[in-house]
Parts: sequence; structure tokens; C-alpha cells
Amino acid sequence: MDVSKLSKRNQYEHITEQIKRLIVDGELKAGDKLPSTKELSERFGVGRSTMREALSALKAMGLIDIRQGGASTVLAVPTTGIESLLVNKQTIMDLLEARQSFEISNAGLAARKRTEEDLAAFRAILTDMRDGLGDEAAGERTDLAFHRQLAKATHNSVLLTLFEAVSSQMELAIRETRRAELYASRSVSDRLYREHMAIFEAVERGDAAGAEARMRDHLEHVESMLMRHLRR
Repeated sequence: MDVSKLSKRNQYEHITEQIKRLIVDGELKAGDKLPSTKELSERFGVGRSTMREALSALKAMGLIDIRQGGASTVLAVPTTGIESLLVNKQTIMDLLEARQSFEISNAGLAARKRTEEDLAAFRAILTDMRDGLGDEAAGERTDLAFHRQLAKATHNSVLLTLFEAVSSQMELAIRETRRAELYASRSVSDRLYREHMAIFEAVERGDAAGAEARMRDHLEHVESMLMRHLRR
């Protein structure tokens, strides 16, 4: 299990993404046992609480099972289900509709409940997003980190679990479409950065209605690009 140690910034998100990629790419297979939380913490160079948070996110995505005592086992990635999603536009539409429904609400709730720690995390993510404009891998990573942070800023564990479940299915269904349409073009990634910044600014000033409106605009823009690609 080849992983890289992390800087202090966005540790939990990076760990989740690294292990998820190992599972999706088949380097970790169904039935494989993950190292103990202690060993994983040492490999990634993070504290055990950060490691447990990442493992909980992977469990919410349906990628691992955590047994009593902390042992983690990789679950099967439903390949046939992914292929079905790729060709089933109605299912993708349903995922987009579900995402819009709860992410708009997340934005408003985050504007009401965000803490200074949340705002600092948003600023760090947006800095990474700006620095990685035009880079497909950085664009995908920071986009996911921003929306996950928005769910975290609601301080509602159910909403965070819902985000992890839906975003995981969305990524598996349209991963290559998202990359081709959203991150390869510098002009598109510039616009997406500005949209994320507008959402953050509304959250920062505690403007729930404004945050919801900016999120709605952003998701409608993303949906229009994805559906245009799927119609080709």
C-alpha cells in the first residue's frame, strides 16, 4: 500500500482521496484488510483522530467496512453499477437533482453555523484552487474539498454522510466527464473558481440566502456543462 505523507493542510481530504484512488484503481481489492489505524497514522504522518475521520468518510462512501475493534476491510466496487450509471442519463440526472437539493441547503446552513476554523479551512482550499487553475488533478481535488468543507461547516453529521455518499456515486459515474468538461480548460476553471469564491464570501458574511443563491447558480452551471457532454 504505497501512500505519501501529507503537509498540514487538508490532511483528512487527502487521505480519503489517496485510499479511495487505490480502491477504485484496483490496487486495493475487495476483501483486503487495511493496516491498523495506528500504522496508517504513521504511514501518512498524521494523528489517529485525523486517520479515523478519513476512514469514516471512506465507510460513508461504501468503500470500506469498519468492524468492531477498528479493523477495516475493502468492499467491492460495483463495476456493473458504475457502467450502468455511465449510460443511464436518468440516473445521472437523479444524482444531480439530489445534489442540488441538499448542497443548496448546506450552503445556507453553513452560512448560519460556520466557525472561524471553518472559514480558515475554506480560505486554504480556495488558495489551493487558485494555485492549481488549469490543472485537472488539482481542480478535481480542490472542488471536492470545497464542497466537503461546506458539508462539514453545517456541523450536521447526517448531512456530511449524505454528501460523502452522493458525491462518491457522482464521481464514479461521471469521473471522466467531469475532468474533460470542468478542469481541462483554464477559462472554465477560472469561472468555477469565481463561483466557489462567491459562495464562500456569502458564507463568510453569514448571508444564508446569498449562499444558497450562489450555490444554485454554480450547480446549474456545472449541470449544463455535464449534460452537454453527455448528449454528444
